[in-house]
Amino acid sequence: MALIFRQLFDPQSSTYSYLLGCGKSGDAVLIDPVFEQVRRDQALIAELGLKLVCTLETHVHADHVTGASLLKQRLGSRVALSAESGATGADTYLAHGDRIGFGERSLEVRATPGHTHGCLSFVLDDESMAFTGDCLLIRGCGRTDFQDGDPRATFRSVHLQLFTLPDSCLLYPGHDYRGLTVSSVGEEKRFNPRLGGARTRFRRLHEEPAFAPSQEARRRRARQLEMRPA
Repeated sequence: MALIFRQLFDPQSSTYSYLLGCGKSGDAVLIDPVFEQVRRDQALIAELGLKLVCTLETHVHADHVTGASLLKQRLGSRVALSAESGATGADTYLAHGDRIGFGERSLEVRATPGHTHGCLSFVLDDESMAFTGDCLLIRGCGRTDFQDGDPRATFRSVHLQLFTLPDSCLLYPGHDYRGLTVSSVGEEKRFNPRLGGARTRFRRLHEEPAFAPSQEARRRRARQLEMRPA
């Protein structure tokens, strides 16, 4: 069944959101919605004739100010996130191996802890796409030096849950700070300088600041949070 797919970007936080819809039923899910982009996302959903049935969070973190609750209020969508996230208020708590259906399509939930204890990745039913949040970025991965981060867990998650997908599987990250939009399992196995080698080397490299967003990106995000009304 045809898939409706849109990659969406928030320039302030360099966050990607992903809208996936079933071409037959019109049911749709939205991965990592951004609070400031709810109006844009709502308008796009209406223009495409979709019904938003669920919002999905890859993880809960300070740089992911979600629009899930506002979309639920406006569109009646359910809020789903990891049962290991420690967050409250969701309609559905997800665990490894769960499936999220939207019409005749579905996403498989894969637990990919490391960046946080509750990180999830979502794999499309035909394994042609995976949405990796901050577990696996393009040529890097999310930092593991705060909020329950664990470099060993990140290494295991990537190699056991993501690098076991077909090399042709497209990987869509939670962020990018260089203007890149998509990679593949084969590319990351070959070119990711931190996750393609041995675990010892990964741990050493992961202590370097290149894994984190740039200083300028962090300053922009800090200003954004300071300016948000109470």
